[in-house]
Amino acid sequence: MTIRQLNYCTVERDGHLTVVTINRPEVMNATHTEADEELHGVWNDFAQDPEQWVGIVTGAGERAFSTGNDLKAHAQRGVRNFPPSGFAGLTTRFDLDKPVIAAVNGIAMGGGFELALACDLVIAAEDAFFALSEPRVGLAALAGGVQYLPRAIGLPRAMGILLTGRRVPAKEGYELGFVTAVAPAGQALAEARKWAAQMLECSPLSLRATKEVARKTMLGEDFERKLLAARDFPAAQRLRSSEDFKEGPRAFAEKRKPVWQNR
Repeated sequence: MTIRQLNYCTVERDGHLTVVTINRPEVMNATHTEADEELHGVWNDFAQDPEQWVGIVTGAGERAFSTGNDLKAHAQRGVRNFPPSGFAGLTTRFDLDKPVIAAVNGIAMGGGFELALACDLVIAAEDAFFALSEPRVGLAALAGGVQYLPRAIGLPRAMGILLTGRRVPAKEGYELGFVTAVAPAGQALAEARKWAAQMLECSPLSLRATKEVARKTMLGEDFERKLLAARDFPAAQRLRSSEDFKEGPRAFAEKRKPVWQNR
Protein backbone atom coordinates (compact mmCIF):
# COMPACT_ATOMS: atom_id res chain seq x y z
CA MET A 1 0.00 0.00 0.00
CA THR A 2 1.17 3.52 -0.80
CA ILE A 3 -0.29 6.82 0.38
CA ARG A 4 0.40 10.21 -1.17
CA GLN A 5 -0.58 13.40 0.63
CA LEU A 6 -1.16 16.19 -1.87
CA ASN A 7 -2.26 19.75 -1.20
CA TYR A 8 -6.00 19.11 -1.31
CA CYS A 9 -6.41 15.34 -1.33
CA THR A 10 -4.91 12.05 -0.25
CA VAL A 11 -4.34 9.19 -2.70
CA GLU A 12 -4.09 5.64 -1.37
CA ARG A 13 -3.18 2.74 -3.63
CA ASP A 14 -3.90 -0.69 -2.21
CA GLY A 15 -3.24 -3.37 -4.78
CA HIS A 16 -5.52 -2.60 -7.73
CA LEU A 17 -7.67 -0.17 -5.71
CA THR A 18 -7.22 3.60 -5.59
CA VAL A 19 -8.91 5.59 -2.80
CA VAL A 20 -9.02 9.35 -3.29
CA THR A 21 -9.95 11.42 -0.24
CA ILE A 22 -10.81 15.09 -0.69
CA ASN A 23 -8.88 16.59 2.20
CA ARG A 24 -10.30 20.00 3.03
CA PRO A 25 -12.30 19.22 6.19
CA GLU A 26 -11.98 22.82 7.40
CA VAL A 27 -14.39 23.82 4.59
CA MET A 28 -16.33 20.53 4.64
CA ASN A 29 -14.34 19.30 1.64
CA ALA A 30 -15.59 22.03 -0.67
CA THR A 31 -13.29 22.57 -3.63
CA HIS A 32 -11.99 25.58 -5.49
CA THR A 33 -10.19 25.83 -8.82
CA GLU A 34 -6.84 24.68 -7.44
CA ALA A 35 -8.35 21.63 -5.74
CA ASP A 36 -10.25 20.67 -8.88
CA GLU A 37 -7.07 20.95 -10.94
CA GLU A 38 -5.20 18.72 -8.50
CA LEU A 39 -7.99 16.13 -8.56
CA HIS A 40 -8.06 16.33 -12.35
CA GLY A 41 -4.43 15.18 -12.33
CA VAL A 42 -5.10 12.45 -9.77
CA TRP A 43 -7.88 10.92 -11.87
CA ASN A 44 -5.72 11.25 -14.99
CA ASP A 45 -3.09 9.13 -13.22
CA PHE A 46 -5.73 6.59 -12.19
CA ALA A 47 -7.08 6.35 -15.73
CA GLN A 48 -3.64 5.84 -17.24
CA ASP A 49 -2.29 3.30 -14.71
CA PRO A 50 -2.98 -0.26 -15.94
CA GLU A 51 -2.48 -1.58 -12.40
CA GLN A 52 -5.36 0.47 -10.98
CA TRP A 53 -8.72 -1.14 -11.74
CA VAL A 54 -11.28 0.37 -9.34
CA GLY A 55 -11.49 3.76 -7.64
CA ILE A 56 -13.23 5.15 -4.56
CA VAL A 57 -13.73 8.84 -3.81
CA THR A 58 -14.63 10.08 -0.33
CA GLY A 59 -14.22 13.07 1.96
CA ALA A 60 -11.94 13.64 4.95
CA GLY A 61 -13.45 13.82 8.42
CA GLU A 62 -16.84 12.73 9.70
CA ARG A 63 -19.06 15.61 8.62
CA ALA A 64 -18.94 15.88 4.86
CA PHE A 65 -18.31 14.01 1.64
CA SER A 66 -18.16 17.41 -0.08
CA THR A 67 -20.26 20.54 0.15
CA GLY A 68 -19.36 21.40 -3.42
CA ASN A 69 -18.18 24.79 -4.55
CA ASP A 70 -16.01 26.73 -2.09
CA LEU A 71 -18.30 29.77 -2.01
CA LYS A 72 -15.89 31.95 -0.06
CA ALA A 73 -13.22 31.45 -2.71
CA HIS A 74 -15.89 32.03 -5.38
CA ALA A 75 -16.98 35.27 -3.68
CA GLN A 76 -13.42 36.55 -3.51
CA ARG A 77 -12.79 35.89 -7.20
CA GLY A 78 -16.25 36.49 -8.64
CA VAL A 79 -15.78 33.58 -11.07
CA ARG A 80 -15.50 29.80 -10.86
CA ASN A 81 -13.35 27.91 -13.34
CA PHE A 82 -13.27 24.14 -13.78
CA PRO A 83 -10.82 21.79 -15.51
CA PRO A 84 -12.17 19.90 -18.56
CA SER A 85 -13.08 16.99 -16.26
CA GLY A 86 -15.36 19.17 -14.13
CA PHE A 87 -15.92 19.33 -10.39
CA ALA A 88 -13.37 17.29 -8.42
CA GLY A 89 -11.92 16.09 -11.72
CA LEU A 90 -14.81 13.72 -12.41
CA THR A 91 -18.22 15.24 -13.18
CA THR A 92 -17.52 15.83 -16.87
CA ARG A 93 -14.89 13.12 -17.37
CA PHE A 94 -16.40 10.92 -20.08
CA ASP A 95 -13.35 8.89 -21.12
CA LEU A 96 -12.94 7.01 -17.82
CA ASP A 97 -14.18 3.46 -18.23
CA LYS A 98 -12.86 2.18 -14.90
CA PRO A 99 -15.49 1.89 -12.13
CA VAL A 100 -15.52 4.59 -9.45
CA ILE A 101 -17.47 4.33 -6.18
CA ALA A 102 -18.60 7.34 -4.14
CA ALA A 103 -18.28 6.65 -0.40
CA VAL A 104 -20.56 9.38 0.94
CA ASN A 105 -19.58 9.75 4.57
CA GLY A 106 -21.66 12.85 5.33
CA ILE A 107 -23.06 15.90 3.59
CA ALA A 108 -23.05 15.81 -0.23
CA MET A 109 -24.28 19.18 -1.40
CA GLY A 110 -24.02 21.00 -4.70
CA GLY A 111 -20.95 19.79 -6.53
CA GLY A 112 -20.54 17.08 -3.91
CA PHE A 113 -23.89 15.59 -4.92
CA GLU A 114 -22.93 16.01 -8.59
CA LEU A 115 -19.67 14.18 -7.89
CA ALA A 116 -21.60 11.27 -6.35
CA LEU A 117 -24.00 11.17 -9.31
CA ALA A 118 -21.05 11.01 -11.72
CA CYS A 119 -19.76 7.86 -9.99
CA ASP A 120 -20.93 4.35 -10.84
CA LEU A 121 -21.98 3.32 -7.32
CA VAL A 122 -23.03 5.52 -4.41
CA ILE A 123 -22.52 4.03 -0.94
CA ALA A 124 -23.95 6.42 1.65
CA ALA A 125 -23.74 6.43 5.43
CA GLU A 126 -27.19 6.33 7.02
CA ASP A 127 -26.71 9.84 8.43
CA ALA A 128 -25.58 11.32 5.10
CA PHE A 129 -27.80 13.59 3.06
CA PHE A 130 -27.77 15.04 -0.44
CA ALA A 131 -28.85 18.40 -1.86
CA LEU A 132 -28.42 20.39 -5.05
CA SER A 133 -28.58 23.67 -3.20
CA GLU A 134 -27.15 25.92 -5.92
CA PRO A 135 -30.38 27.93 -6.53
CA ARG A 136 -30.29 28.99 -2.87
CA VAL A 137 -26.98 30.76 -3.48
CA GLY A 138 -27.67 32.16 -6.95
CA LEU A 139 -26.05 29.34 -8.89
CA ALA A 140 -27.27 26.26 -10.81
CA ALA A 141 -26.18 22.62 -10.76
CA LEU A 142 -24.55 22.82 -14.19
CA ALA A 143 -21.63 20.49 -13.39
CA GLY A 144 -23.88 17.50 -14.08
CA GLY A 145 -26.63 17.62 -11.48
CA VAL A 146 -29.40 18.85 -13.75
CA GLN A 147 -28.48 16.15 -16.27
CA TYR A 148 -27.56 13.12 -14.14
CA LEU A 149 -30.34 13.27 -11.57
CA PRO A 150 -33.36 13.17 -13.95
CA ARG A 151 -31.82 10.18 -15.72
CA ALA A 152 -31.29 8.41 -12.41
CA ILE A 153 -34.75 8.94 -10.85
CA GLY A 154 -37.01 10.47 -13.50
CA LEU A 155 -37.83 14.09 -14.26
CA PRO A 156 -40.74 14.81 -11.84
CA ARG A 157 -38.94 13.54 -8.74
CA ALA A 158 -35.65 15.12 -9.86
CA MET A 159 -37.31 18.51 -10.33
CA GLY A 160 -38.65 18.28 -6.79
CA ILE A 161 -35.02 18.24 -5.66
CA LEU A 162 -33.52 20.56 -8.28
CA LEU A 163 -36.04 23.37 -7.90
CA THR A 164 -36.11 23.44 -4.11
CA GLY A 165 -32.55 22.66 -3.05
CA ARG A 166 -34.09 20.43 -0.37
CA ARG A 167 -32.07 17.90 1.59
CA VAL A 168 -32.54 14.23 0.73
CA PRO A 169 -31.54 11.72 3.45
CA ALA A 170 -29.55 8.65 2.43
CA LYS A 171 -32.50 6.30 2.97
CA GLU A 172 -34.71 8.38 0.66
CA GLY A 173 -31.89 8.49 -1.89
CA TYR A 174 -31.84 4.69 -1.81
CA GLU A 175 -35.61 4.54 -2.26
CA LEU A 176 -35.46 7.05 -5.12
CA GLY A 177 -32.72 5.05 -6.79
CA PHE A 178 -29.60 7.20 -6.88
CA VAL A 179 -28.01 5.53 -3.83
CA THR A 180 -26.73 1.97 -4.33
CA ALA A 181 -26.51 0.96 -0.67
CA VAL A 182 -26.81 2.52 2.78
CA ALA A 183 -24.15 1.80 5.40
CA PRO A 184 -24.17 2.39 9.16
CA ALA A 185 -22.95 5.82 10.29
CA GLY A 186 -19.19 6.07 9.93
CA GLN A 187 -18.99 2.98 7.71
CA ALA A 188 -19.44 4.35 4.18
CA LEU A 189 -15.81 3.87 3.19
CA ALA A 190 -15.60 0.41 4.75
CA GLU A 191 -18.74 -0.63 2.89
CA ALA A 192 -17.41 0.87 -0.35
CA ARG A 193 -14.25 -1.19 0.07
CA LYS A 194 -16.40 -4.34 0.32
CA TRP A 195 -18.11 -3.49 -2.96
CA ALA A 196 -14.73 -2.72 -4.53
CA ALA A 197 -13.40 -6.09 -3.35
CA GLN A 198 -16.22 -7.82 -5.21
CA MET A 199 -15.38 -5.85 -8.35
CA LEU A 200 -11.70 -6.76 -8.03
CA GLU A 201 -12.65 -10.43 -8.25
CA CYS A 202 -13.86 -9.73 -11.79
CA SER A 203 -11.90 -9.24 -14.97
CA PRO A 204 -10.86 -5.56 -15.19
CA LEU A 205 -11.50 -5.63 -18.93
CA SER A 206 -15.01 -6.97 -18.31
CA LEU A 207 -15.67 -4.17 -15.82
CA ARG A 208 -14.51 -1.53 -18.27
CA ALA A 209 -16.59 -2.95 -21.11
CA THR A 210 -19.64 -3.18 -18.85
CA LYS A 211 -19.30 0.41 -17.64
CA GLU A 212 -18.75 1.86 -21.10
CA VAL A 213 -21.68 0.05 -22.71
CA ALA A 214 -24.06 0.64 -19.78
CA ARG A 215 -23.34 4.36 -19.50
CA LYS A 216 -23.39 5.05 -23.22
CA THR A 217 -26.60 3.07 -23.61
CA MET A 218 -28.45 4.55 -20.65
CA LEU A 219 -27.18 8.11 -20.86
CA GLY A 220 -27.32 8.31 -24.64
CA GLU A 221 -24.60 9.08 -27.15
CA ASP A 222 -25.35 12.81 -27.07
CA PHE A 223 -25.26 13.10 -23.25
CA GLU A 224 -21.69 14.40 -23.19
CA ARG A 225 -22.45 17.09 -25.76
CA LYS A 226 -25.58 18.22 -23.95
CA LEU A 227 -23.90 18.34 -20.56
CA LEU A 228 -20.98 20.38 -21.82
CA ALA A 229 -23.34 22.70 -23.72
CA ALA A 230 -25.47 23.40 -20.64
CA ARG A 231 -23.53 26.53 -19.70
CA ASP A 232 -24.28 27.99 -23.13
CA PHE A 233 -28.06 27.73 -22.80
CA PRO A 234 -29.61 31.25 -22.77
CA ALA A 235 -30.90 31.03 -19.19
CA ALA A 236 -27.54 29.72 -17.98
CA GLN A 237 -25.70 32.55 -19.73
CA ARG A 238 -28.02 35.12 -18.17
CA LEU A 239 -27.43 33.59 -14.74
CA ARG A 240 -23.64 33.61 -15.07
CA SER A 241 -23.59 37.27 -16.11
CA SER A 242 -26.13 38.38 -13.49
CA GLU A 243 -25.80 40.26 -10.22
CA ASP A 244 -27.48 37.32 -8.48
CA PHE A 245 -24.60 35.06 -9.54
CA LYS A 246 -22.28 37.32 -7.54
CA GLU A 247 -24.71 38.03 -4.70
CA GLY A 248 -25.31 34.42 -3.66
CA PRO A 249 -21.70 33.45 -2.88
CA ARG A 250 -21.07 36.93 -1.41
CA ALA A 251 -24.04 36.59 0.96
CA PHE A 252 -22.86 33.12 1.97
CA ALA A 253 -19.36 34.44 2.71
CA GLU A 254 -20.84 37.32 4.73
CA LYS A 255 -23.24 34.97 6.59
CA ARG A 256 -26.41 36.82 5.61
CA LYS A 257 -29.49 36.18 3.51
CA PRO A 258 -29.04 37.03 -0.17
CA VAL A 259 -30.91 39.94 -1.69
CA TRP A 260 -31.93 38.78 -5.15
CA GLN A 261 -32.05 41.41 -7.91
CA ASN A 262 -33.39 39.16 -10.70
CA ARG A 263 -30.92 40.82 -13.05
